[in-house]
Amino acid sequence: MEKYSDKKTVGESDRIAEILAKKEMELAELKKAQARELKEMDRIAKMLVRRDFRLTEVQEERIREVQELTKRTKELEDSRKALVNILEDIEEARKNAEQEKNKTEALITNFTDGLLFFGESRKLSLINPQAEDFFQVRGKDVIDKSIIELGTFSTIKPIVALVGKEIKGVFRKEVQTRENLVLEVSTIPMMRKEEKLGTLIILHDITRERMIERMKTEFVSISAHQLRTPLSAVKWTLKMILEGDLGKISKEQRTFLEKTYLSNERMINLINDLLNISRIEEGRFLYKIQKYDIVKLLERTIASLKEVALRKKLDFKFFKPEKRIPDAEVDIEKISLVFQNMIENAIHYTSPGGKVYVNIEYSPAEKKILFFVKDSGIGISKNQRARVFSKFFRGSNAIKLETEGTGLGLFIAKNIIEAHGGKIWFKSQENKGTTFYFSLPIFKKET
Repeated sequence: MEKYSDKKTVGESDRIAEILAKKEMELAELKKAQARELKEMDRIAKMLVRRDFRLTEVQEERIREVQELTKRTKELEDSRKALVNILEDIEEARKNAEQEKNKTEALITNFTDGLLFFGESRKLSLINPQAEDFFQVRGKDVIDKSIIELGTFSTIKPIVALVGKEIKGVFRKEVQTRENLVLEVSTIPMMRKEEKLGTLIILHDITRERMIERMKTEFVSISAHQLRTPLSAVKWTLKMILEGDLGKISKEQRTFLEKTYLSNERMINLINDLLNISRIEEGRFLYKIQKYDIVKLLERTIASLKEVALRKKLDFKFFKPEKRIPDAEVDIEKISLVFQNMIENAIHYTSPGGKVYVNIEYSPAEKKILFFVKDSGIGISKNQRARVFSKFFRGSNAIKLETEGTGLGLFIAKNIIEAHGGKIWFKSQENKGTTFYFSLPIFKKET
């Protein structure tokens, strides 16, 4: 029984061991299968991770592309708006430029003066209707022609002769282009910043003014001639009475006759001044030019005025040059008149006890004579200096001091000096004095 039990126990143990071994094998297989499954799951998991990563990259790339596209779209839209604004500004500027051009063309077309515009090449690029009328030409016949080519037109030739082929600067120069047409010509350089674009020639019709001036000059000349004869007769009659040729006169009669004689002399001087002005305006003022010792001429004038200066108790001096001044080609009578006018003015407008100095010099380098007369008189106010050499001008302070005077002396003096090729000018300070100068070439100016 016991042996049977022991056998039974051994057999169960073997079966259990066999079962256990089998189970262990199954467990080992399961572990292997589990390991394989885990490995596969790990592979699948890694694959899924890689796939998700790739998807994320694609999505980010796509997002970047969309953002870039949006940015470029905005930039294009901004550029479009900017271009539209620029086009609108250009159109507005074009319209404004067109309006300004139309205004300028209307202004040029309706301008009462003639206008000629020459570009840098000195070819005519613009002529307005008034200039066409002046020259009796058509614009299309003269446009793009050089200044020299325009000289072939008889009506334009005098203008070309005045401005020259280089179109030099001129200001208010008179030119007679036709028998019944006198033009005042001025040239203006047209500049843009420092760049010269061309030259504009302005032509102003002064025919009527010159005709009126000529008629006025003729009237003054005729009237002066008609007045001078009876005034001269009165003068010589008075002189004969004063000198006792017609009998003895009382002291009272002499006083009245002397005043009448002086008034008559002033009238004759005025008539002579008016005749001189007529000759100046007619261009026939200088008629006897000859070489002469101008210092001797000045001394003669000073001698005739020195007594007047001494009566006023003036410090009157003439600084005679140490070296001899060469003879000058002058109209003796006219230069004497200049000396007399300038020295007389200095004496008349200087208070008693004042100074009047006369000087004359010679510059060998310039071959010019320089004359000046300096006084300590009333001077000329600053606001009236520009008119000193005008006809009939007398300073307000001069009128208060001395009511007599025509205001013609300096006008005549200026024209005499300039006709000799010289120059006249002055420096003055009100209530402190004036110095008048003129320079004169030794030889007559070539014309």
